[in-house]
Amino acid sequence: MATLRHVLLASLLALGAVASPRPVQGLTSHTAARSVADDHASLATLQTREEEKKKKKPKTPKYFHEPGGSLARAHYDARYFKDEVPYDEHRVVLRDLARSYLTVFAERGAETWLSHGTLLGWWWNGQIMPWDYDLDMQISYTTMQWLGDNLNRTEHAYNATDDSTGEVREKRYLLDVNPHHAEITRGDGMNIIDARWIDMENGMFIDITGLREREQDRPGEWSCKNKHRYRTQDLWPMYVSTFEGVKAKIPYSFQKILSDEYGDKSLVAEEWEGHRWDRDIKEWVKMSEEEEAARRRIAQERKKQDLEAQGRL
Repeated sequence: MATLRHVLLASLLALGAVASPRPVQGLTSHTAARSVADDHASLATLQTREEEKKKKKPKTPKYFHEPGGSLARAHYDARYFKDEVPYDEHRVVLRDLARSYLTVFAERGAETWLSHGTLLGWWWNGQIMPWDYDLDMQISYTTMQWLGDNLNRTEHAYNATDDSTGEVREKRYLLDVNPHHAEITRGDGMNIIDARWIDMENGMFIDITGLREREQDRPGEWSCKNKHRYRTQDLWPMYVSTFEGVKAKIPYSFQKILSDEYGDKSLVAEEWEGHRWDRDIKEWVKMSEEEEAARRRIAQERKKQDLEAQGRL
């Protein structure tokens, strides 16, 4: 007697609901190829999804913000920005920034030194370059850590003296340490500035970056997150000099550091950024429109002469 299972199986076969166990010729290779293609498509889809996830991954929040809109406005802290400081006034603002910063750090026993364009200004005459809109200082990582632990978000009063009138006016500055200062790598580049000394009246600031021995395979090499590198012997022992009338520390191999960063020309070129070096008063002065026009004519004539000498005209 046929079992119920046999009866059901026979009925299903009759209706075509169960496929014949015998392979159909010519179908196996096609099905296999389609299966491989499906696998590749699935893999590509997964890769695309992973790439989209990476793109959608949020960047590290930027701590310091600038108002933007122009090159000048990239050098103001957005929290205190009201309007751009006029050209004739911004050097005085930066001078007071430098004096207050160097004075307070000296009082606190926190070692700091001039760097980048600020160091170049010292090289020429111990003053700020008139076309600069911010200043740069460096400190060691241990000093940065101490600032973060003890002086972060502290306000400092400083009596600024007007050199022309002798008038003294109290100004206030904020020392703000980036909470990302301890990160060793550059990351996405949003937080390469470790701290700022900010004029609370207008938002102009000093960028402060911490140097440390970041890479195990480069002992004795100090660097910031923006990959400026210095050997220990190029930094220390430091010279004590003056900058804008107050004591300032200068890296030991200052000339090498400046040449490596800006080229040898930066130490001798007497025209730059619409200014010329006045040898009589030993200062950079802004060129008049006539001077700039004459400079352009001379540059074009020299270029023409060079091309003629090369036989290209």
